Amino acid sequence: MHGILYEEANIWQFFFVTLVLGGGAAWMTGRACAQTWRPVSSLIAFLLMLGIAVRFIHHALFDGTMFTAQYYIVDTIILLVIGYLGYRYTRMNQMVTQYHWLYERDSFLSWKEKG
Repeated sequence: MHGILYEEANIWQFFFVTLVLGGGAAWMTGRACAQTWRPVSSLIAFLLMLGIAVRFIHHALFDGTMFTAQYYIVDTIILLVIGYLGYRYTRMNQMVTQYHWLYERDSFLSWKEKG
């Protein structure tokens, strides 16, 4: 996997920067977009910028390459998945709490109309 998904000599550097730091920021970005009732398109724009920030952290802390399309795409896809999960989870909670007479929880990320 070294060279395909991450460029660092150690997978723990990739795990820490991309999944812990970047993933936490992506979850909070998705949560903030859902709480302010923004569309998913604005979430995608914010996460594309967050992907650049994650690449900068890789570059600044671990001498990674800053402008590599392959690693930017990998990092950004991971951030998009985590951010969208945060968005859907928050939106589901909003719908079932604010409109409790209309909707009920269907699963972890979805809601349905009450019977």
